[in-house]
Amino acid sequence: MHANRGSLPTYLAFDLGASSGRAVLGTLDGDQMGMEEIHRFPTPFTEEGGHLFWEVEELWEELTKGLALALEASPGLRSLSVDSWAVDYVPLDEAGSPLRRPFCYRDPRTNGVMERAFETLSEQAIYAHTGIQFLPFNTLFQLLADKEEEAGKERAGNFGARRDGEPRILGPVHRYLPIADFFNFRFSGQAVVEVSMASTTQLMEVGTRDWSLPLFEAFGLDPARWPPIVPSGTVLGPAGEASQVAVLATCSHDTGSAVAAAPATGDRLWAFISSGTWSLLGTERRDPLLTAEARKAGFTHEAGVDDTIRFLKNLTGLWALQECVREWGEVEWATLEREARKAPPNLTRIDLEDSRFLAPGGMPRRLREYCRERQCPVPETRGALVRAILESIAASYGRALEELEGVTGRPVEILHIVGGGSRNRFLCRLAAEACRRTVVAGPAEATALGNLLLQARTLGDLPRGLGLRHVAASSSEMEIYQPSPQSP
Repeated sequence: MHANRGSLPTYLAFDLGASSGRAVLGTLDGDQMGMEEIHRFPTPFTEEGGHLFWEVEELWEELTKGLALALEASPGLRSLSVDSWAVDYVPLDEAGSPLRRPFCYRDPRTNGVMERAFETLSEQAIYAHTGIQFLPFNTLFQLLADKEEEAGKERAGNFGARRDGEPRILGPVHRYLPIADFFNFRFSGQAVVEVSMASTTQLMEVGTRDWSLPLFEAFGLDPARWPPIVPSGTVLGPAGEASQVAVLATCSHDTGSAVAAAPATGDRLWAFISSGTWSLLGTERRDPLLTAEARKAGFTHEAGVDDTIRFLKNLTGLWALQECVREWGEVEWATLEREARKAPPNLTRIDLEDSRFLAPGGMPRRLREYCRERQCPVPETRGALVRAILESIAASYGRALEELEGVTGRPVEILHIVGGGSRNRFLCRLAAEACRRTVVAGPAEATALGNLLLQARTLGDLPRGLGLRHVAASSSEMEIYQPSPQSP
């Protein structure tokens, strides 16, 4: 606990990830944001009838517990904000209650929906409006999956019936809210969609940062069901009975918060990798780059703080490794890293973007089957498999960086790796070699740090003349990796 917390401003960040969530208490002391994790919990999801659902009511219980713990530790708590993963959403009735559990983006219900959507509106047209990379689980395609299912039940005469034990939407949807914005709504009573999250839905106009009415019209969706889009750093109101605590929409999308805390304070051209379950490699821009080359290369335009655009590419990150570790059971990362370093370099590069690796379960088997199908060396030992995964991730970074430079015409000098993956020293070393760039790793807690710093800035607490990234750099431990001179 911070020794002087009673006299310093404090803030609460709820950082929700696909595997776990936590409540982080931040204390601003001059140009440094101290952080203390006061509550951690698994992100509850259910696999039922072949579908995956997020248990948002259980999550809400964890968030209210986190707020209580924060108030106990710091009665003068200034504010709170929730960030989370993107694309998933909660359909609400007029009273603001969920009409069903939200689907997890890894649910198979969207299979084929994207391809059918292109029969209505082409890839080129959708990209020209939104600038968003095409992924089968984007919010747009999830909404169309909902629409197809409800239309099918209506034709069958069983609208509102149960399927696979899951109650479907039994009444009209009053509004939709993405996950983080839903919890900010629960705390404050104000229903909005923060711009960094709105940009990921593939429903927002990249140029105007408002809902894309042409897309809603083309696909027969109702824009009135989506609340207004608000800028990052919007004050929503008091947190219910804890009326002294302001609820803020900082960057609701976790990647937006993480990139806001990238400690890029110099003049050298830089790119970022937000490294976790997913890896997102990109750079910041002021204007869209809606070229055919950008679209074909899979680059996306996500809204960042201060009217920036996070021009990035989504890559599979540590998901495959996390699934392997889950199957292997209790094992320390230090042990896995030691085994991986001892394993010989693997010439097999696994395409972790392959759709077979999207679903949970049986990951070691699927990875080895992939290698056998291609008649490549099969990583039979645990260490060899870990090394193959990490080398494949690093190789994907190298390819994506080359594509980024080719599409933008701007060479990158420094690569900032932020998020949990920055703790993985072996991956950072491999990334420096694969990208042939200086890698600055850290902060590992970039998402929570960005969330907290945005709260402090919104409330006018940051020291005069210091920006988010200067305070992020002062608050972070970083490690530098240089590519070896002899590497190709």
